[in-house]
Amino acid sequence: MNGLHLCAEWHDCEGERALALLRDPDGLRQASLAATRAAGLTVVGDLFHAFPAPGGVTGVVLLAESHLALHTWPELAGVTLDVYVCNRSGDHSRQARQLLDTLRLLLRPVRAEEREIMRGALGPQPAAPPAIPA
Repeated sequence: MNGLHLCAEWHDCEGERALALLRDPDGLRQASLAATRAAGLTVVGDLFHAFPAPGGVTGVVLLAESHLALHTWPELAGVTLDVYVCNRSGDHSRQARQLLDTLRLLLRPVRAEEREIMRGALGPQPAAPPAIPA
């Protein structure tokens, strides 16, 4: 259950390629798969879907380590995404951060809100506090 969850909201993406990807499920899929593999994560499946006007794409890349999920708002030049990697078979935090960095360079947000959440815990859990008698 231990892992790193990266959450991002990217605003005002700029550049012709970045703006085109916000509407292009096939292009966004290929870019996401390439970035995922380049980060050293293991793709086990994917699904990308385009919405009608004003457009937008939602997509997920299933990983042996967990997932990449994203949703675009081309009318706002924005993207929300998350990368989660469980660290059961090893620490995949570096790969998760590399994936996020690669996608940020590709989609070129002017403003980025990003958070890192450590989920679960490794090793023994702390003892529960003693029960309070009634």
